[in-house]
Amino acid sequence: MLAVDLTGDSVKAKNGAMVAYEGEMTFKKKTGGGEGLRGMVTRRLTGEQMAVMEVKGHGTCYFADRASEINLVSLHGEKLYVESSNLLCTDSALRTGASFTGLRGSAQGNGLFTTTVEGTGQAALVSAGTAIVLRVTPQTPLQVDPGAYLAHTGGLKQHFQTGVNFRALIGESGGESFQIRFEGDGLVYVQPSERNTIGGEL
Repeated sequence: MLAVDLTGDSVKAKNGAMVAYEGEMTFKKKTGGGEGLRGMVTRRLTGEQMAVMEVKGHGTCYFADRASEINLVSLHGEKLYVESSNLLCTDSALRTGASFTGLRGSAQGNGLFTTTVEGTGQAALVSAGTAIVLRVTPQTPLQVDPGAYLAHTGGLKQHFQTGVNFRALIGESGGESFQIRFEGDGLVYVQPSERNTIGGEL
């Protein structure tokens, strides 16, 4: 559970994620994921759906999502790429949008776009189990199962590739499998559990 102390300021959170609050709070649904009409149109075109509410007031607000683990990511002007279903809450100063991610999106059945969070502040991500953060360098590329991917930052390029995945090695995969290959310099957030994907087995 995430406890956020507010002193007249505000945060943006996934619609329905508030489980309790102390003090005086107001809740306002944000059109199109918090980016107004332009954001609503963009999200309809991209298929990346995210219902957002703005919470403002004085006191403490508590957020949660199905007892998931919460991971705080501090941004200092950089951009975070994250699946919309894994974004719980952000500082109000952070800007959200959508970005083309190529074939990785189609592997997860979430379309070809993912949510972006940009600016200076903190974002809270939810994961099935405690997420780990893996460093990618030009010398050490990284392969990730699409169902375990949460988010990434930095100057990373993604490639969607076929091959043997981790489940196939222990006999749990019955078809051709897919992976995301990250190259460049940045961080990748991975959860220790796999969501259902279209591209995991074909």
